[in-house]
Amino acid sequence: MGGDRQQAAREPWLPDLCRLPRLAAMLGLSELVVVIVALVPDGSPAWSLGRFLSVSGYALWLGLAVTVLLCVSRRELSRFSRRTGAVLAVALATVVAGLAAAIVHGLFVSVGSEPADWAWPSMARFVSGSAGVVGLITALALRYFYVTDRWQAQVSAIARAEADALQARIRPHFLFNSMNMIAGLLPRDPQLAERAVLDLSDLFRAALGAGEMDSSLRGEVELAERYLAIEELRMGERLQVQWRVGEGLPWSLPMPRLVLQPLLENAVLHGISRLANGGVVEIDLEATRSRLKVRVRNPSPPPAGKGGGAGHARRSIGHRLEYAFGPRARMTGGWADGYYVSELDLPLEGAGGTGEPK
Repeated sequence: MGGDRQQAAREPWLPDLCRLPRLAAMLGLSELVVVIVALVPDGSPAWSLGRFLSVSGYALWLGLAVTVLLCVSRRELSRFSRRTGAVLAVALATVVAGLAAAIVHGLFVSVGSEPADWAWPSMARFVSGSAGVVGLITALALRYFYVTDRWQAQVSAIARAEADALQARIRPHFLFNSMNMIAGLLPRDPQLAERAVLDLSDLFRAALGAGEMDSSLRGEVELAERYLAIEELRMGERLQVQWRVGEGLPWSLPMPRLVLQPLLENAVLHGISRLANGGVVEIDLEATRSRLKVRVRNPSPPPAGKGGGAGHARRSIGHRLEYAFGPRARMTGGWADGYYVSELDLPLEGAGGTGEPK
């Protein structure tokens, strides 16, 4: 615990400008200043293309220099308090811009390089203007990036906490049902009960791993097989399982824990177990170039209420999949014509290999 606090304390708070998107944003801000200055109606002659390109090159050079400097000195500046470090960062950018402006002004004036359509301002005006604009833009950019980083961290923390809470609500539900089933098996068949305990042990050893993305498609299928093995021991011939597995499935695709097993639990608990003759649970797995589709279909009596007992699991799984895969992940479910169908539709960008499951 103490090590975690020390690690958090050492983590730089200054926005990271070493990333390519941040560098592009700083250069874009530099060019935006040039465009704004060129469009200001100050009564001077219109800018020529040569003047615009020259000023743009100068602004981009300053922007690149300041960004690289703040990138390199990020950890050093983060050792100070946020207020002191921010002031030092802006001051450092301002000083660098002033020195660069003085060098550029001195070089061009000394060689007499002065375009025909405009004249060089005085040294003091050129240096103070460049340093002031760079300092202002740096302060605004750092503030924006800092707020953005804090907001993203807060959203991520809330999403992780919500995912943990949803996952924690599923695990006890399955545990209690499984223990009741094993208790029912003990008087009539101790060997089957022992086998069920071993399957349950293997299932929870895998399911109690930490993190939201610590499983895979292969892992979810194996967890589902262990769960169905337990339920088949309890229900006998009333429960039949039919797997339809397509070719080229991304078995190593990272997935949240317990997204398939709760769907099968609902199929058994709210569907098969409520039918006198039982039924068949159909599980289809199919992959295209860009999507993975998982479908669970089971006979079921009409739902007793909204969601038919499966509403909580469906909402929980959908929430965690949206957090893990983004808005392109879809979770649907509904009852029609005597069957309940649940479907997962997930994007496959960044999926792993397609080796067969164990």
